[in-house]
Amino acid sequence: METSMPEYYEVFGEFRGVLMDKRFTKYWEDVEMFLARPDDLVIATYPKSGTTWISEVVYMIYKEGDVEKCKEDAIFNRIPYLECRNEDLINGIKQLKEKESPRILKTHLPPKLLPASFWEKNCKMIYLCRNAKDVAVSYYYFLLMITSYPNPKSFSEFVEKFMQGQVPYGSWYDHVKAWWEKSKNSRVLFMFYEDMKEDIRREVVKLIEFLERKPSAELVDRIVQHTSFQEMKNNPSTNYTMMPEEMMNQKVSPFMRKGIIGDWKNHFPEALRERFDEHYKQQMKDCTVKFRMEL
Repeated sequence: METSMPEYYEVFGEFRGVLMDKRFTKYWEDVEMFLARPDDLVIATYPKSGTTWISEVVYMIYKEGDVEKCKEDAIFNRIPYLECRNEDLINGIKQLKEKESPRILKTHLPPKLLPASFWEKNCKMIYLCRNAKDVAVSYYYFLLMITSYPNPKSFSEFVEKFMQGQVPYGSWYDHVKAWWEKSKNSRVLFMFYEDMKEDIRREVVKLIEFLERKPSAELVDRIVQHTSFQEMKNNPSTNYTMMPEEMMNQKVSPFMRKGIIGDWKNHFPEALRERFDEHYKQQMKDCTVKFRMEL
């Protein structure tokens, strides 16, 4: 490992039981005291679960299928990342305060860290999740290309950390279980990446109806066309190529990598898979949410 690379615990620290980027928690009061508006929409995910995909679908719904409006700016400016902070370079809270209503925002926070104001204002929320093994693979490649984060030593080592919740945003298991519990509230829509891959039209209609808009065949067609993996991979406003290379090195691994289900089979050696499955069973035994590891 290069000596210039930051050490893991220089960058990440335990924060209220969740491993977080220290730059995000440095000004936590700004996050905690954030004032939601009743028409705010929260898109919540554990990292690498299809956040950008569902964000673009939702933005298209808000803009009634107008592709040009979706290309006016990078997605990270159109849908600010609530808790993201890097001194004055990036400040999700500041971006949101300057936005006109209705605002859409993204977050990777577990419910317990989400500003209380969102619950008090009864805001609508969409939670998208993805099977743990594919998340682990995608997260591994993501950490390799984020220049300010230390590289995982190997995929196996990363999976160990993932299982123990020693990765940014902590335990996938806790995150999913907490949001699943919250989805008993009808203002929270719980969705699966695998369902979107299986039948995107059905899931787009579900989103349109949740957002209390009228679905039309034409609108659904336009959204499906514009938000296909290939379209988004080639679209500078969604593929994060507008993010400076010194922050995200896409030569190491593209932000939009494969967007498939079951890529974990190409990465998990059998012994690791067996250990992961056993651990998964223990972690999820009391939770009724069911994931599909392949279609």
